[in-house]
Amino acid sequence: MATELRRLREAAGLNARQAAALLGVSPAQITHIESGLAGVSEKRLRRLASHYACTDDELVDALTAMATCRTRGWWEEYRGLLPTSFLDLSELDHHASFRRDVGILYVPGLLQTEHYARAVFSSRVPELTTEELELRVRHRMARQEITFPYEAVIHEAALRIRVSDRAASRTQLTRLLELSETDRVTLRVIPFDLDNFSRASSTMTYVGGPLPKLDTVVRDAPHGSVFIDSEAQLNAYRGRFRKVEAVSLEPERSRDFIHKLAKEL
Repeated sequence: MATELRRLREAAGLNARQAAALLGVSPAQITHIESGLAGVSEKRLRRLASHYACTDDELVDALTAMATCRTRGWWEEYRGLLPTSFLDLSELDHHASFRRDVGILYVPGLLQTEHYARAVFSSRVPELTTEELELRVRHRMARQEITFPYEAVIHEAALRIRVSDRAASRTQLTRLLELSETDRVTLRVIPFDLDNFSRASSTMTYVGGPLPKLDTVVRDAPHGSVFIDSEAQLNAYRGRFRKVEAVSLEPERSRDFIHKLAKEL
């Protein structure tokens, strides 16, 4: 919401001081709203949209719904204990209309078993303390209630890499098979011997918003998660996911593939 309000203001050719004058508030308050540090009432949001000459009623309604949502999410109990990006991702999932993941070296977080997640977090550099490790694992397990259509494309490398031991890998593959049979989850696999994958090889998370222009892409970076929401970049990642999907196995063949790997263990 904050990002979209800033974009609308900039598209209208106004600076923060001018926008503040329209509402009769200080420029600092506009800055806080556009940084996500302060909320905004429905009345003020609609006034801003009107001053910015925004004629997209669906967008304004969606932003208003965000602004007036007073739900305190379960992730708030981790505020101050985990990096903010963990909480932001939880909130994205909570409001998602759909989600798509591409996993190249690791099974996506929403599908990980507790043992697998603990092994992944244990490999972090610098090393996490026991308390930090357990908080991350507990938070990841709490995120795994999938309430939206979810499609995950996983490379064979992620299925074969043993982040822990053989038993943990077998349990993780069994978990994937169980989830692939549920109504909301579609699972696809990219085998090593599939052609034409190089251009699409990129780990990503794509979260659908209430409107396409409110979608968000999440990418891992050395300093933490990066959230991408510009229209041009969203279009690029939509195209990238279609390429990944095109070279992956169909869901039924993917289940057969995972079952075969599990039997090998």
